[in-house]
Amino acid sequence: MASPFIEIPVGDRLVKVTNPDKVYFPEHGYTKRQLVEYYLAVGEGIVRATRDRPTTLERWPAGVFEGARMATREDYARGQAGMGAGKSDAFYQKRIPKGAPDWVQTARIKFPSGRSADEVCPTEPAVIAWAANLGTLTFHPWPVRRDDVDHPDELRIDFDPQPGTDFSDAVRVALGPARDLLSELGFTGHVKTSGKAGVHIYVRIEPRWTFTEVRRAALAFGREVERRNPAEVTTRWWKEERGEQVFIDYNQNARDRTIASAYSVRPAPHAPVSAPVTWDELPDVDPHDFTIATMPARFAELGDLHASIDDEAFSLEGLLEMADRDERDHGLGDMPYPPNYPKMPGEPKRVQPSKDTDNQ
Repeated sequence: MASPFIEIPVGDRLVKVTNPDKVYFPEHGYTKRQLVEYYLAVGEGIVRATRDRPTTLERWPAGVFEGARMATREDYARGQAGMGAGKSDAFYQKRIPKGAPDWVQTARIKFPSGRSADEVCPTEPAVIAWAANLGTLTFHPWPVRRDDVDHPDELRIDFDPQPGTDFSDAVRVALGPARDLLSELGFTGHVKTSGKAGVHIYVRIEPRWTFTEVRRAALAFGREVERRNPAEVTTRWWKEERGEQVFIDYNQNARDRTIASAYSVRPAPHAPVSAPVTWDELPDVDPHDFTIATMPARFAELGDLHASIDDEAFSLEGLLEMADRDERDHGLGDMPYPPNYPKMPGEPKRVQPSKDTDNQ
């Protein structure tokens, strides 16, 4: 008979893992216990990526199986964002779950709507293991620390291949014009796979600017990369305008928009993970090679490739000056925010071009 639970020592904690033999990834038979053990194997790395950051938990308590789906906005409106008949199989946990141990810390954050919540704020590997037992596959940390939740300390550059392009296209853009621009700005960029088809670059910044200013800097970065390689890069928000290009998603720097952390597991059948890589190995990387089965050995051999990410924080002044020039000299002002945001100052009309009756 399968054990109803086991207890795993994590530091000076005992973390209970219920139904440890429950299969989470049927393609390879990976179980909940293996998910928890994966996170403990890369514990130093996942804690560095999430430490003291309010973190949304992407929970798949039924596992990743054919037909499984993430809760939609309509599910939340109907009260069906959870497990059970007729309900979604996965959901985002933005508030600390009831019954959390008293050693699970929180951080109070404010959403664009003005509402607030106390989110899980990882401080040690036991918190990660506890969250994994709840079915958390992916950790989505905010780009802020809990001692100052209104001033990001991380610029996130997200290269998102559009239909007709793939990971190799994102790599080419990251290695070419994006890396050149990082060098010109004097930035050190830490690169990782998204765990899907994309590439992410993280830059530590001084926590002096608001979310609005950091997003503006990210848009300026994307526009300059697009200017240098217009055939392959776009910052167009509306999908119908992007074509077969790599989209640089500046909105990932807006308040309450998050990216899967380094070492996070992604909800795909082969259990891929978002893997830190070196710039030198990026040209030859196959993101499918990084899974919960392969990453522990890589981590044991190489350690955390983002271990130096906190060594230096950079200024956004150069990018914000670039944003000023874009607006002054090229007429390039703000771009649309995501649909769940209130109308923002200076934002253009938030309607996709094909439905804009004023232009028809």
